[in-house]
Amino acid sequence: MKLTSRSVTTVAALAATAIVLTACSSDSDDTAAPGEPAAVATPVLETGQANPMIAQGVTISSGATVYKSSGLGPTASNKAAPQGSPESYIDGQFTGGVLPPGVTVTEAQGLNVLKNIRTNLGARGLTLADVTTMRVFLDNAPGTDRADYAGWNRAYRQFFANTNLDTGDTELVPLGSAEPAAPLERNEARPTRFALEVGSLPVAGWLVEVEVDAVYPADKVAG
Repeated sequence: MKLTSRSVTTVAALAATAIVLTACSSDSDDTAAPGEPAAVATPVLETGQANPMIAQGVTISSGATVYKSSGLGPTASNKAAPQGSPESYIDGQFTGGVLPPGVTVTEAQGLNVLKNIRTNLGARGLTLADVTTMRVFLDNAPGTDRADYAGWNRAYRQFFANTNLDTGDTELVPLGSAEPAAPLERNEARPTRFALEVGSLPVAGWLVEVEVDAVYPADKVAG
């Protein structure tokens, strides 16, 4: 069942302003060797998987500094499409808004959103590797009756969870129906995540909105 637009508005209102706060966890047991910074965020991963998409949970150490982003959507990068249409929010890497075979509008918007997340984090001295939690809201594209989770997941893998935990190698990722290739950004981070379909998003044409929590590494100072 979809969330109503009122539900989405409530969620957006709660996350309207990015804030920095201190998070504590009595469950953490992060002990570093002398001279080494203590781990501040440790993902809990399902055993037996070399390349899991998301974490089952995350342990955040006492005293860690957590940054919470607002909900961010895609930028209107495609001037060739009508203003406010889903196609107008296609990522700028697709010249003229022309999508390669198999690339969906949701996938193209997802790439756009994740680049905006990266920029948002960078302004606070953080990177995508510092993300511990992600909340994803998807609307279905016009003419479809279900959100495009597969397209979103392809976009997500371009920036997250694209290394093999057993070997350390970079995992190749498909763009649309193309043969898998090197991801846009190599990143071993696997945040906790939910993704759900909603009745509408606050900006006409948005199919994807994302908010994240990121933890400052022990050797970084909050900006």
